[in-house]
Amino acid sequence: MTNLHQLLVERRSIRKYTDQPIDHETVKIILEAGLLSPTGKNARAWHFIAVENKDMLLRLSECKATGALPVGRSALTICVAVDVTASETWIEDGSIAAAYMMLQARELGVGSCWIEVNGRLAADGTPAEDVVSELLGLPEQIQPLCLIALGIPDEERKPQNVEKLLWNHVHCDTFKPEQC
Repeated sequence: MTNLHQLLVERRSIRKYTDQPIDHETVKIILEAGLLSPTGKNARAWHFIAVENKDMLLRLSECKATGALPVGRSALTICVAVDVTASETWIEDGSIAAAYMMLQARELGVGSCWIEVNGRLAADGTPAEDVVSELLGLPEQIQPLCLIALGIPDEERKPQNVEKLLWNHVHCDTFKPEQC
């Protein structure tokens, strides 16, 4: 296993994938990472819809005007959706689950890309949430937050450059322009 810091440095958004499927044990481990994520008041209000059907992936890739093409190229996309009636921290809870799954994917050699759905629009102006909800048959109280496109990487990305981290955005005790 890679140490967490190295995993954080190496995780990059991957938008191009091979045609190779992701084996079911790997998918299970990625989904398990989401199920292990913390939630406000332990509500566990998230739902994960794992989509492998190529026709559905192509349709989901059109949920917003730009930025969703990796979904159509992916071997698998996970929709992270949350029951908005069960948790007032639904955006945070879903975001943490998505991040856990993306880190787990990277550790297993699977590329991933976060595709924002919440608050975005399809090319015709329809809210992306409505498009995704209709395609996946989500009940009204289950709100899609994002799609996580997953696949075996067909591109190589350099690790993050830790020399370029924005340490000037870190403040000690109070907000002040000087570094700690």
